[in-house]
Amino acid sequence: MGTLYSVAVPLGNLGDITFRAIEILKQVDCIACEDTRNTKILLNKYNISTKVIDCHKFNEKERCTVISQILDNNGSAAIVSDAGTPGICDPGCILEQKLLDNGHKIVPIPGACALTTFLSAVPRNNEFFSFVGFLPKTSLKRKEIFTNFSYINLLFYESPNRLISCLKDIYDLFGNEKKIAVGRELTKIYEEIKIDSVGNILSYYKNHPLKGEIVGLVFANEYIDFNQNEIIKDIISLKNQRFSDKDISKILSSLKNIPKNKVYDLCINLND
Repeated sequence: MGTLYSVAVPLGNLGDITFRAIEILKQVDCIACEDTRNTKILLNKYNISTKVIDCHKFNEKERCTVISQILDNNGSAAIVSDAGTPGICDPGCILEQKLLDNGHKIVPIPGACALTTFLSAVPRNNEFFSFVGFLPKTSLKRKEIFTNFSYINLLFYESPNRLISCLKDIYDLFGNEKKIAVGRELTKIYEEIKIDSVGNILSYYKNHPLKGEIVGLVFANEYIDFNQNEIIKDIISLKNQRFSDKDISKILSSLKNIPKNKVYDLCINLND
């Protein structure tokens, strides 16, 4: 059976590609890419003449058939995104699942990824984080995510058109001094990584033009050890007022600056 190579390509700087990636792209029978025009810029740079076909979110299921036929004949193919690593907020997962179901092999060719590139330049107190991909378009759904993940470093992608609204949501929820980080135009000429309070970053971007894909990080809430007996009293009081465990967790997390999961665990224990 044939092999599909999931090949990471540069985010912007064409020099950020591995020797192995170049070799694979030259050897395969076909390269599936989001936009053939973007990919051909990279291929021309490295004198790669392999056939390319488009494979994006609107036709990925259809392309499964074409690429499966190549692999069924013991051929090989590569999938690339416009920038970074396939399958991470980019097409690739549907194709890979279909090929795996048909007994084909998927081989990752590592390289650039906006998420890890950004993290490598942002100091953190620990290695724990959650990644939610592109944020929802509505303020209400974004705020729900920011609230639910306030106990851990939260990473996300965002459109430059919605960054200001996103920063306002964080400001509304956590206040002016909430620490965040924003990365823009990573590896490109105008690369920018800012680590500051949400208030300062919001003011900065209100007065500077925005361009390029955004990577953001909302740092986890800092909290001090809490008096468990006090919290239990508060939980019992709210339970008597017929608040649900979920609502109690949200209320006390916000008022006491305690991770929601800790409050929720205490709620569950009291139910036993």
